[in-house]
Amino acid sequence: MLSWDDETASAPAARTVAQNAAQPAAEAQADAASVAKRVHADDKRIINGKTDVNQLVPFKYKWAWDKYLAGCANHWMPQEVNMQRDIELWKNPNGLTEDERRLVKRNLGFFVTADSLAANNIVLGTYRHITAPECRQYLLRQAFEEAIHTHAYQYIVESLGLDEGEIFNAYNEVKSIRDKDEFLIPFINTLTDPAFTTGTVENDQKLLKSLIVFACLMEGLFFYVGFTQILALGRQNKMMGAAEQYQYILRDESMHCNFGIDLINTIKMENPLLWTPAFKEEIKQLFLKAVDLEYAYAEDTMPRGVLGLNATMFKGYLRFIANRRAQQIGLDAMFAQEENPFPWMSEMIDLKKERNFFETRVTEYQTGGALNWE
Repeated sequence: MLSWDDETASAPAARTVAQNAAQPAAEAQADAASVAKRVHADDKRIINGKTDVNQLVPFKYKWAWDKYLAGCANHWMPQEVNMQRDIELWKNPNGLTEDERRLVKRNLGFFVTADSLAANNIVLGTYRHITAPECRQYLLRQAFEEAIHTHAYQYIVESLGLDEGEIFNAYNEVKSIRDKDEFLIPFINTLTDPAFTTGTVENDQKLLKSLIVFACLMEGLFFYVGFTQILALGRQNKMMGAAEQYQYILRDESMHCNFGIDLINTIKMENPLLWTPAFKEEIKQLFLKAVDLEYAYAEDTMPRGVLGLNATMFKGYLRFIANRRAQQIGLDAMFAQEENPFPWMSEMIDLKKERNFFETRVTEYQTGGALNWE
């Protein structure tokens, strides 16, 4: 005989059986949905990608990963470089000419903030708009290298006992430095604006323009007068510690520039609508403006001939570099018949498996397995 109690007691059991029967089907659906979220390399995009940016592999942009590994292998720290000879030379009233001292201080005045600007542009701007995780991985390494470079310039300033307020505020006080930074800052502000997003032709062009300015014009052009000047000092056995650090920085920046160019060209390939005649003309005008600004900086840092160099020599050098950068991103050369007046600078960039120019240490750093923990 049935009772209400019996019916109430048997109902949960019946529901449990039904739930148990449905559970494998639900789990299978959940598993299928999870598997569907796996990233396929062909679906990745440098910008406006829809794949999960937290899944580093499978790689689509192996060149970015290779550059990340190369950057890690080239790791260095400023305090590893002995600055004693530089200190003695700087404190010696007859150690350097006034023109040489001006050149060093102008150099540091530009560079102490330039790499901070570059780091801010990466961390607060570029990184969040790039949707390929292997490219993001390199950007993280690059941001750390920018911090090392700022550290290096600070280490030189501190070692030489320079006026920190004067050097670090030079980008506000020295016109040739301020003009270069004011050229760059609008492109930083574009990408670091929280309201800025990619996804339209107009905004994608703004992003591409910013990448070109920083890879080709800042790291690929604005740094080269200063690099040449300090390395020229080193070639004359002056400021050897500073020159050694600049040599390592030059190697890093060359890789930053090359990575940026690969990034630019891949974005162009994936988004051909961005590379319009009007856009190319706009980029050309930015190149011409950058050459003028860097030449004005050369004139300011070298009002007279110094170290066998003069500002006029740099006019040809800057045009040579501008032509090379333009051609690397698919633009025509802008200046005819320009040659490199400083071929030794090219030799400074490739330091693999060689002792550095000043023969003070091996410059192919290897980390991890090469370290001795005892």
